[in-house]
Amino acid sequence: MFAHLANLFFEQCEMIIDDQEDAMNVSFSIERAAGVISGEAVLTSEGKAYVATFSQQEELGDEKTETRQLKRVYAHVFLEALEQATGMKQSWGILTGIRPMKLYHKYRQDGDDSEEAINRIMRNYRVSREKSELLAKIAALQLRSVPDLYDLKEEVSIYIGIPFCPTKCAYCTFPAYAIRRANGRVDSFLDGLHEEIREMGKWLTAHDMKITTIYFGGGTPTSIEAEEMDALYETMYESFPNMETVREVTVEAGRPDTITPAKIEVLKKWGIDRISVNPQSYTDETLKAIGRHHTVQETIDKFWLSREMGMKNINMDLIIGLPNEGLEEFEHSLAETAKMQPESLTVHTLSFKRASEMSQNRSRYKVADRKTVERMMKRGEEWNAANGYEPYYLYRQKNILGNLENVGYAKPGEESIYNIIIMEEVQTIIGIGCGASSKFIHPETGKITQFYNPKDPAAYVLTYDESIEKKLNYLNAIFPNKVNK
Repeated sequence: MFAHLANLFFEQCEMIIDDQEDAMNVSFSIERAAGVISGEAVLTSEGKAYVATFSQQEELGDEKTETRQLKRVYAHVFLEALEQATGMKQSWGILTGIRPMKLYHKYRQDGDDSEEAINRIMRNYRVSREKSELLAKIAALQLRSVPDLYDLKEEVSIYIGIPFCPTKCAYCTFPAYAIRRANGRVDSFLDGLHEEIREMGKWLTAHDMKITTIYFGGGTPTSIEAEEMDALYETMYESFPNMETVREVTVEAGRPDTITPAKIEVLKKWGIDRISVNPQSYTDETLKAIGRHHTVQETIDKFWLSREMGMKNINMDLIIGLPNEGLEEFEHSLAETAKMQPESLTVHTLSFKRASEMSQNRSRYKVADRKTVERMMKRGEEWNAANGYEPYYLYRQKNILGNLENVGYAKPGEESIYNIIIMEEVQTIIGIGCGASSKFIHPETGKITQFYNPKDPAAYVLTYDESIEKKLNYLNAIFPNKVNK
């Protein structure tokens, strides 16, 4: 916890138990009296002392509750002392997890009204009012888009992972392998994927499960050939029950160099019109630097090809803070986006993920400073509001520039239901395919159990039958009423 908070202020800092002359030193004290728990941190740096205090009512509960509150008190005083010492303010307070929206939803389900939930987040986690109000705004839109959001526990969603891309981006840690046809691994993977879809479909059909959404991700699902896509969708429709009630099917076509007229025709054949065409940036030099072997013009051309061929719901992504980009380059990307007006736009903030090429060779990539990425994020908010987009989901990542966030914006009525469901963890999501993560959420207790399919296609091919069996066991455990019918 302390290392995570310190890293918000200093890159790659090291926490040491013993005092050292050339380091910041901090001491803590905790007191309990009359049902109140109080903490104090004294941070010394360069001969100056910074004192931070925090008090709140003790929470009654088990040992886990006590531990959680102690950690929160320590985090409060440590963060405030660091803010005093550095002059930096952390708008997300002590929150280092990726799903702050879940806190707001929890407080509303506890019976708080919007203002009470906002104040609890500010008080308990030192989150700024601006960010707390953003959570409230997003939650209201989510509940408008999915009115039964809190009541989807008896349904499931499906994620289907296809691990191939034309090339792997420098910032990426998703299961993504350069697609090569000669070694046969694409064919072997697809054989396993068809089998996994059929076997999971048998269980879903036998237990009359409703599927809320289906999402094809990766990798880039449109990296495979048009006839392979066609066969895959055919297996999906033959295997999954109640397809007529599925609210949304999404296929990421994020790399424009994978989009062809034949593939769009396949999507249309199966009634799929929600896709992603992701520029990330509208500067060719940036695309080269991050390993995307397509041009800006190709992104534009493939967007209009998709639109003209009948794709009615297109998402695009932009990334703030890519190498050698500042506010000027981001303004250019927004101006190009304005010409196309996609139904939704996700504004990501660059995150240095541990296993990415960019993190392994960070000195090679010059990125914007904290103040610049904050201005870029603010400009993204302003542009979206001016162009009729509303924020509808939000998540954060570790090692994200400026300690900021990723925000999905959409035109009214064009929100991705899957994105809302996966971020708020309101129902079980069954992961199928390479690197797919399954989240089994118990309908009554809310307990989450995760299971990961192998990331490597060769390992997946060898073990998908074992993965199927384990996932069926999880499903039987969390849906006993369905099993016993």
